[in-house]
Amino acid sequence: MAGGTLPATNATAPHPDSPPRIPAGLLPRRVAVAMDGNGRWARERGLSRSEGHRAGAGRLPELARAALEVGVEQVLVYGFSTENWRRSPQEVSGLMRLAGQALGAQRAELHAMGVRVRWSGRPGRLWKGVIGELRATEELTRDNQRLTLDLCVNYGGQAELVDAVAAIARQVGAGTLRPEAVDEAVVARHLYQGDSGDVELFLRPSGERRTSNFLPWQLAHAELVFMEVLWPDFERRHLWEAVQIYADRHKRRGG
Repeated sequence: MAGGTLPATNATAPHPDSPPRIPAGLLPRRVAVAMDGNGRWARERGLSRSEGHRAGAGRLPELARAALEVGVEQVLVYGFSTENWRRSPQEVSGLMRLAGQALGAQRAELHAMGVRVRWSGRPGRLWKGVIGELRATEELTRDNQRLTLDLCVNYGGQAELVDAVAAIARQVGAGTLRPEAVDEAVVARHLYQGDSGDVELFLRPSGERRTSNFLPWQLAHAELVFMEVLWPDFERRHLWEAVQIYADRHKRRGG
């Protein structure tokens, strides 16, 4: 994997309203985004963390629109991690309420754009109202084909691998799967979205340089791009700049 840091603005950046023209063979099909920086954005403005989370939640349609315009096929976003339960009860409650409200408010817009929304994560501990909004969004958008948007809510990469291994172990124990038949393809099929494949580009705003337990299996060969922009300030051009960086890199993938 390779990493790189990009400032919020760049002299070679595409026009804010015009995505770069990238040949299909150089375009990442699957992009993972860690939506980070809400708290810092709020602190810099003297606002509460909940206001930062609210501002960040509003950027999801912008991200989907940018992906559609540049030609990305799938976007996976880190919405709420299994580690986020360690935050204060007040902040967690606010995030749960906001998640339900944002899904309800943005569902029709994403559907109108032709976005298929899927949920990846564990249902345990999630508020029933949030699960209901996630399921309703999946149902409404299930036949859309322009872009797949995976919402990773109550998601942890290690938890996903544990769940996959447990499912495989049950099959081995039942005699429906031979241990020697377990390979990378078998493990991949038992992930939350077994048809997704490898992620080619991982993008993290806020300047933090880590993946934070997000998609460890799927990011095995991904290019990493880190941006200084905080998530509530994220615009279409930031995704386009990251995609251009990906296209410009020489990717050997171990070869």
